[in-house]
Parts: sequence; structure tokens; C-alpha cells
Amino acid sequence: MAEAPESEPMASSSVGAVRVDVKDADEPLIKKRKITDKEGSDKLEHRLGGILCCAVCLDLPPAAVYQCSNGHLMCAPCFTHLLADARLRDEAASCPNCRVEISKTTASRNLAVEKTVSELPSECKFCTRVFPRHSLQHHVENTCDDRITSCRFACIGCPWRGPAHEGGAHELECAHPGKSAADVVSVLADRDKRYRDTYNQVLDLLSYEKITFNDLQLKPYRTEEFLHKLYYETSRFTAFGHQWVVKAYVNKNQRDPTQSSQREITYQLIVKSKMASALAVQWVVLRGPYGEARLQPRVCSHTFHDAAPDAAPLPLPLADEADTNRLLSNKAIHIRLIMFLSSK
Repeated sequence: MAEAPESEPMASSSVGAVRVDVKDADEPLIKKRKITDKEGSDKLEHRLGGILCCAVCLDLPPAAVYQCSNGHLMCAPCFTHLLADARLRDEAASCPNCRVEISKTTASRNLAVEKTVSELPSECKFCTRVFPRHSLQHHVENTCDDRITSCRFACIGCPWRGPAHEGGAHELECAHPGKSAADVVSVLADRDKRYRDTYNQVLDLLSYEKITFNDLQLKPYRTEEFLHKLYYETSRFTAFGHQWVVKAYVNKNQRDPTQSSQREITYQLIVKSKMASALAVQWVVLRGPYGEARLQPRVCSHTFHDAAPDAAPLPLPLADEADTNRLLSNKAIHIRLIMFLSSK
């Protein structure tokens, strides 16, 4: 009977070796499962937050993420704040980490970081539940049971405000739907009066005989003092047979606006030509065709004459105060000025 070749017994030993290898390969899987628990996940999220945070405020960017030429990250508010500070100091803006020069042309968006940050978990400020950052705002504004809401009958005077999950019970007991028309009509009349006054004011202005509008650029200039202050001024323009300019200042011409966290732009309408008689003018400042910030329309008025050629400085009516730095970071502020000449 032929003997088996000497090489055959090696098969059993090789199987054993494979079994040992498989057994050894199983052990890291067990260790990996122990590490991948909630604590490890939180640590990973914390590390990612530290890596992807803004280099200025050290917080995760809420939306757009900019980077310098060396890759250091900045959120959009801090980026515009750095550019605004540089404009106020009359110097080039630089990255706070590596000091390389930054501007709107040299800095670039980092879309990979923006998408990564949008997937990181964040806690709801009302119910403390955790959601991806890209869906958190929708939850807070529309679906959170603990968000603060108003009563469904607020339009007829109910002042109640409370958690959304208590709104249904309140509306069942709310006394305002059962009020008589005489009780409700006063609330509706007050609200109608506010809208009617605004509507009538606009119609009255548009019915004026003399109306003019100009699209203006407020360009930055420097005073000739020892400490150069930043101010903005338009080119001269013609309206109602006279020459005018608009000037603007930061924080009411504060000596060093970079030392203040709150910033405000005030503007002033000035007539530059001699006047034979007084002019009662009303005007509205709106966002220009190339403007980046939304303005709330407010009607202003002043009677211009030789003794009072300058209107009082007024705050630029920005819809969002955060747009102040965005305007200061630009090369010019674009506005549309609509002027109405009051009849005597």
C-alpha cells in the first residue's frame, strides 16, 4: 500500500495555522467594539470640533468657511471682521495664525470643511436633543416641542407665549375667541392703523411733484489728523438744482473704532451749493443695485438752508447689525437715495 507523501500532513498543520490566524484576527474586532462606544464617539466629535473651528473665535463656523493661502480656517463673521479692522487701521489684513496677507481675492472657501461641520452633532437649546448642524435650525424653528411660540389668537390680542407643547392646551382655554366684536375691534384697529399710516406715508411721498433718486457709492477716505480717521463720502450729485454729498462715519467718528465690539455706521446728507431759500426735503436710503446689505426703509426729513446745510447724523438702517463689518470690508458702500421736495 502506497504511503502518503510527506507533504500531506502539512495540510492539517496549515489548517491549524489558519484557525489560529482567524482566532487572532477576531481579537482586534472585540477590542474595536469596546472602543467604539458613546464616549469614544464624543471624543472624536470633540477632536473634530477643535480641528475644524475658526482660528479667530475658536467656534465651529455656522455657514461659510474661508481659509488663508496656508489653510487656516475662519468663519464668515470673523473673516469680515478682520477685513473691517484692517480698513479702519488703514493696513492690510493678515491671518491671525500665520500672518500671511488675506483679502477677498486671496482667501478661498473650503467646501469640504463646510460639509463636514454641517454633519457634526449639535444640541438644541430648547429640548437638548442632538441633531446634525444642517438640520438643527429647522428643528428649532418648526418642530421642537419646547420652542417658544405665540398663541394662535395673537392676531386678536392674546399675549400668551410659551412652549409649543403647551400651545394646544392654552388655545382650548384661551378666552380671546369668545370675546365680542366690540372687544376685539380695538386691537384690530390699532394694527390696521400702523399699516395704514405706513401705506399712506409712502403714497403721500410718491405723490410729490419733485422726486429724484441717485445710486451712490460711499468710498473710504482718511482725515489729515495725526491719527487718521476713516470716513466715507460720495461724489457730488445734483438734486433739485443743488449740489449734494453724503458722508458716513463709523461709531459716530469714534477715535479708534477697532476697540469697540459694537459698530455702527452713521450717515449725513449735506448740501454743498449756496441756497436762495430754504428747502424742506424728505429722503429714504435703500440698498443700491450692487449693495450687499439689506436696509430698512426709514423716512427722514430736514429743512436745508445756508445756516443749516447739514442734516443731523443718522444711523444707517441696517436690517442686520452683523452687516456692518461686511460693509466696512468692501471697497465701497452702495446705496440708493430717494429724495422728495416738500411743497410750501
